[in-house]
Amino acid sequence: MIALDPWAWSALALAAVTIGISKTALPGGSILAIALFAAVLPARTSTAAMLLLLMVGDVFALIAYRRHAHWPTLLRLAPAVIAGLLVGFAFLALAGDGIVRRAIGVILLLMIAVTLWRRWRQSRADAAAPPSGGIVLAGTYGTLGGFTTMVANAGGPVMSMYFLATRTPVQVFLGTSAWFFAIINAIKVPFLAGLGLFETPVLLMDAALAPLVVAGALLGLWVARKMNQRVFDRIVIVLTIVGAVYLLF
Repeated sequence: MIALDPWAWSALALAAVTIGISKTALPGGSILAIALFAAVLPARTSTAAMLLLLMVGDVFALIAYRRHAHWPTLLRLAPAVIAGLLVGFAFLALAGDGIVRRAIGVILLLMIAVTLWRRWRQSRADAAAPPSGGIVLAGTYGTLGGFTTMVANAGGPVMSMYFLATRTPVQVFLGTSAWFFAIINAIKVPFLAGLGLFETPVLLMDAALAPLVVAGALLGLWVARKMNQRVFDRIVIVLTIVGAVYLLF
């Protein structure tokens, strides 16, 4: 087990609960967990440790929302996401932690600005319209999503901006996100294993934190039933801005 101070374990415990909630209620909310893990652990170690806990949360997200996924959206994103994963793997292997964090922060802030601009232009459109979006939009967000999820498990906010930009309803948003990250996180495992990041102390720490992810996921299911579309959208945007500013500075 990794030797940590009590305050550090408290931070990781909060992060684990946050991961569970983000998987079943607030996609993009895991950015808080990213910040907490990065504050306690070395950056590369935190990426590996978080990935395994995110996969625990993926199980509950799929159980709850697997039937609501919009598969044409996933297929549209797939080529760009794969390209982003490969670029992210190369970047993770070569770049320093500071450069990685600042690059992601800049990307997120740009995506927020573009999304809000698009939503302002489309303000007369039906907020409950089915997911849509052209190849260019899917390619841009997909590549950035693959890149950021590989280097820092920070793909959630990027993909949240894509789903908000395409005016995706809450249930479809959650279902499509659930399948997207379940697949992507499984793909990432051999890449990070190849870098030697899944050491025994990391696995033991994750085993201790996994029950808190489960508790957070169950809490998130309750929260999701109480939330309307407008509140959901605003919370996702605010969490993304906070996470982007943290990563930038």
